[in-house]
Amino acid sequence: MAAIKELSTIEYVDLRECWKNEATDFTPWLAQEENMARLAEALCIGELVVKAQEEHVGPFRADILCEDAGTGRIVLIENQLEPTDHRHLGQIMTYAAGLDAVSIIWIAERFTEEHRAAIDWLNRITDDDFSFFGIEVKLLRIGDSPLAPMFDIVAKPNDWSRNVKVVSKHPDGYSDLRLAQYDFWVAFGEYMKTHKSKLFHLQSPQYKHWSSVRMGINQVKVELSVNSKEKTVTIQLYLHNDADKHLFDGLYKRREEAEMKIAETLEWRRLDGKKSSTIDLTRQGDFMDSTAQKGIFEWMRTYIERFITTFRPMVQELM
Repeated sequence: MAAIKELSTIEYVDLRECWKNEATDFTPWLAQEENMARLAEALCIGELVVKAQEEHVGPFRADILCEDAGTGRIVLIENQLEPTDHRHLGQIMTYAAGLDAVSIIWIAERFTEEHRAAIDWLNRITDDDFSFFGIEVKLLRIGDSPLAPMFDIVAKPNDWSRNVKVVSKHPDGYSDLRLAQYDFWVAFGEYMKTHKSKLFHLQSPQYKHWSSVRMGINQVKVELSVNSKEKTVTIQLYLHNDADKHLFDGLYKRREEAEMKIAETLEWRRLDGKKSSTIDLTRQGDFMDSTAQKGIFEWMRTYIERFITTFRPMVQELM
């Protein structure tokens, strides 16, 4: 029998050993790009772009104000280096009452059972314009190793139950088309579980003809859409805050280079007079035909990655 190597043990370290003060130590640490990426990965919500720290949101003040790079949604983060308390619970409820659509992340050393239950309750009673997350932050050490942070999710939205609730509120449920759209996005998500990409994550399935993929850039995302009438599927670079057309025009100057890298002719839509601009790639395909879906999924995965690897560096150079 082979000798068993000596194993070490995981030690949980007091947060104050690393961060003496919440406002001056922990919040600036969390706001760093690499640490926001850790948080986003733990939440499976893609890229979080920090807009400000200790920012007033209307009459309120959030520890960190972020934006979901893929959807443009506001994300507010409240931090505690101690167990949860009623004051912070009141703050996140006030934020929810004062904003139209928001994700709220409450980070603390430890969640009490009543505050964990409160987050679950908020997720049950609100629609999908709101998302509430409860996260415990921990510091770990193995032997003499450096301290390692860990985000442990203790409460989060239940997307499946929310979708069921939305359907039940509709007087006749959703139409067959809406249900087919939802089933398509679910099936694409299942396909991606076995064909993982290092470049992107999908958002939760919705009863819509479109979905989004985050690129990690504030003003830009990749949109996916299906059209039942035309029987087409489209991948689109969506520039959603480009009123002066700076980004679009800069990319258009590199049109030949972009189309060579993507290996397709693209449709360049400047959309004069609108805040947005798009660059589209469309193929024929009936998304409601289950026998055609695998081919559509393969095509989507391939060209989403090509859009990201081609356009992300170009956009970054223009910003």
